[in-house]
Amino acid sequence: MKHHTSYLDTRGLDHSLPAFSRAVLNGIASGGGLYVPETMPQMSLAEITALSSRPYWQRAAVVFSLFGIDMDASVIEELAQQAYGAQWANSRIAPVVEVQPGTHVLELWHGPTGAFKDMALQCMPLLFSKSIQLSRERGETAENYLILVATSGDTGKAALEGFANRDHTWIAVFYPAEGVSDIQRKQMVTQHGSNVCVLGVHGNFDDCQNTVKELFGDEHFSSLLLDNHNLRLSSANSINWGRLMPQIAYYVSAYSDMVASGGVKAGMPIDVCVPTGNFGNILAAYYAKLMGVPIDRLICASNENNVLSDFIETGIYDISRRGFVKTPSPSMDILISSNLERLLYHLAGAEKVARWMDELSSAKRFEVDHATFAAIHQTFVSGWVDNDTALSTIKRVFEAHKYLIDPHTAVAWEVAERMRGDNPVLVVSTAAWAKFGDDVLKALLEVPYEGSLPGQYRGLSGFETLAAVTSIAKGSAEVPTFLKDLESAEERFPETVPAERASVERALTSWLKEQ
Repeated sequence: MKHHTSYLDTRGLDHSLPAFSRAVLNGIASGGGLYVPETMPQMSLAEITALSSRPYWQRAAVVFSLFGIDMDASVIEELAQQAYGAQWANSRIAPVVEVQPGTHVLELWHGPTGAFKDMALQCMPLLFSKSIQLSRERGETAENYLILVATSGDTGKAALEGFANRDHTWIAVFYPAEGVSDIQRKQMVTQHGSNVCVLGVHGNFDDCQNTVKELFGDEHFSSLLLDNHNLRLSSANSINWGRLMPQIAYYVSAYSDMVASGGVKAGMPIDVCVPTGNFGNILAAYYAKLMGVPIDRLICASNENNVLSDFIETGIYDISRRGFVKTPSPSMDILISSNLERLLYHLAGAEKVARWMDELSSAKRFEVDHATFAAIHQTFVSGWVDNDTALSTIKRVFEAHKYLIDPHTAVAWEVAERMRGDNPVLVVSTAAWAKFGDDVLKALLEVPYEGSLPGQYRGLSGFETLAAVTSIAKGSAEVPTFLKDLESAEERFPETVPAERASVERALTSWLKEQ
């Protein structure tokens, strides 16, 4: 009999010990905590390096199956093959490119929406639908699920693309109406699918995320959904374990590729630098390290919303007096890093986590004890980059290597250069440059972030901007396939609402009534 892993609650309040499928459907534990596996699986160096001869979907299936998922091995393989198939622009899915000696870039943006979120969100909806099917077969549920997603830009489109027309699920995405790029907005509001809803919110990402969390915590709203629409709530944000687990696979895969290419000798440690806002992507690298991948330091790269790099430096997480800064890397414009809770659980236990999360909620700050702070520093270091430096890094890397990166990757590149020691560094590249054409154009023209573009480049649409960038880059950059038909696509979801819970709930309820 195959052993199934149970999942624990980071705050120690949910004692149900669900298996994988139930943890994925619940999304969040009943006391507000997050699910983590009871035990962390291990891989030997030989098992890791042997993966390089396999296609990516097989590598992913090997990693997934180690987590004691309550599904047959053949089902896990089938889902992985579907998730990492022909919809990817690069058959290697998550290739590693050595851009300069000792600096390797993990390209996570070859999926259908051009962002690293595809790595998880091409897979998670398949796991989710399968989990509903299993739950129905066991007689545990007869309901359908409504997925609520708050997005700072990329997650929304990737979740919509992954969940569109999936069985037993509906999905509603909330994005900050003034806080996403022209192309990100267009990607979301043109989404196909009969089970999707997109709403612009007049506020920032944290307003969107807080609204989603409030809806999750509202029992009255939950019972209305169940009674009127036969729907339960769940989440596709990286608080959901089904979203985080697929991300671990690409770090295991990357190390096997670096060994196969001769970039590192088997067993040699690497540092990994991740541009981070919600702490999910860097946490996946931490899990890969715990599983046996020879990762030495994890370098947390922040933009001007540098609450995480401050926390890693001081042990104090404080958003009580911190304003929200607009940056060219909006996917990291986040003040409450949900996944940090998981790391703190592994280092300090549920009791302390519950207390710190209460303090964060009430006082908008918490401070970890000395032992936890020391444990963080055994693995994590951090740095942050201001807006203008992020743009000048894009230009510098392009001039030196004819390699065009987006502003999130630029943050990681700059911090990696600053913090590097003797180990080879894997810089994690999280989005295609073309998703942030305006800022990439400013970078190449050496215009500061707050500055105006020169006359002939003013007032361009997002798509005209891309053409301008490719013209300046002279053959060293091309517009990705996923953007080719976007300009002429019909906008299905023009609606925007105030950043208040009641308005969002009203808009959501009226959409559900029309279904």
